[in-house]
Amino acid sequence: MFSLSELEDAATLVHRDVLPTPQYAWPLLAEATGATVWVKHENHTPIGAFKVRGGLVYMDRLVRERPEVKGIISATRGNHGQSLAFAGRKYGIPVTIVVPHGNSVEKNAAMRAFGATLIEHGSDFDEARVRAEMLAVEQALEFAPSFAPDLVKGVATYAYEFLSACPDLETVYVPIGLGSGICGMVMARDLLNHPAEVVGVVASGAPAYALSFQARRQVETNAAITFADGMACRVPETDALEIILGGVARIIALEENEIADAVRLYYRATHNIAEGAGAAPLAGLMRERDNMSGKAVGVVLCGQNIDTAWMNNVLNGGTPQP
Repeated sequence: MFSLSELEDAATLVHRDVLPTPQYAWPLLAEATGATVWVKHENHTPIGAFKVRGGLVYMDRLVRERPEVKGIISATRGNHGQSLAFAGRKYGIPVTIVVPHGNSVEKNAAMRAFGATLIEHGSDFDEARVRAEMLAVEQALEFAPSFAPDLVKGVATYAYEFLSACPDLETVYVPIGLGSGICGMVMARDLLNHPAEVVGVVASGAPAYALSFQARRQVETNAAITFADGMACRVPETDALEIILGGVARIIALEENEIADAVRLYYRATHNIAEGAGAAPLAGLMRERDNMSGKAVGVVLCGQNIDTAWMNNVLNGGTPQP
């Protein structure tokens, strides 16, 4: 999909607006897991999530190749939309985002604050995406998918930073939404000839990628119900699945209470806030901690954008009900 030099160029572009995020080995996480745990803090970006990287690379290519474009439209549960709105503001391109009814109130507010126009439609991400594709045709807007080469190359810059800084990692846990984050990790790992195995994590209420991995083909589900809304996918992307099948060691399906436990652990051990998808890699490590004892392990805290009510619920020992 891209070369090492192209990845390095993407990192240079991203770093004009987003400084490289840190990676820290937190001692209380080591106590909890028995491993040396390096956390890649993608919650420390201007939108609180790794997706900002993909939006910048996507928008840079678009304005160079299609300067006549009058606006873009996409669908999201939040972080992809924030990424496009952030990049659209930088490049002067109007951004319209379709979100499902009942979407995160605070993610919606953040997208509007970055300048996006929001439309609510459907009961989940996949229904919102179909509506966005229709509106793109009706309004002559550029449809921005949630998985595309530009986006993968952009978000792969977090993996380039992480693996370059931590050459001894043996395993890295990465969440799967539509796949840009884990595909970026696989491709950066391979381009750098890094030895780490890549383990994907999904929510058991949104198991499409886990089922597809097991079947070695695309498997759609009828629902994707999880408070880890960044992983709430019913229809896997075929291009993403091809990369995952060729480069991921295994995929873990996590229960909601395991994800909530990981949100609490992050707060207790590091005082960082993690949204559900951001905490899921740590939950995956906790599931496999007996096998990871004594190893150098990486977890990607991909985002912090959890609504206040849900975070309050979690910190009081509960598990949010989407």
